Amino acid sequence: MTTPKPMKPQTMKPATAAKKLGVHLQATPAEFQEGVVSRDELNALQAAPPQWLAELRRNGPHPRPVVADKLGVSISGLARGGVTEALTTEQIDALKAEMPLWLQHERATQSEVRKEAVRIKEKQKQDAAKKAERAGAGRA
Repeated sequence: MTTPKPMKPQTMKPATAAKKLGVHLQATPAEFQEGVVSRDELNALQAAPPQWLAELRRNGPHPRPVVADKLGVSISGLARGGVTEALTTEQIDALKAEMPLWLQHERATQSEVRKEAVRIKEKQKQDAAKKAERAGAGRA
């Protein structure tokens, strides 16, 4: 009978870990960018962020998904607005204060998309309830 091999820890590329941490990879320390990150290391970074990670999360530069979220627009909306690079918190705050026309438009678009998503979800709930009601009536 053979003994089972010990399991290797699950690892990920630095880009994947940075994405999960919500930080811009190029702004992370070199040792983070050059190594691999285990699931345990990622959990430890999330549970007790070191100074560099806390600083990146606070001040940036932030990756596009975080920038889009902070501005209240989609990633596509960022691209349509000409924002293709990572932005710092200061740059994001400046955009919010300036509120250019493209940002106003994209925020309105995102708001409509969210309203439509809620409407569709409600309709699906109603349709499911009607279907369940009909199925229950058919058994009686």
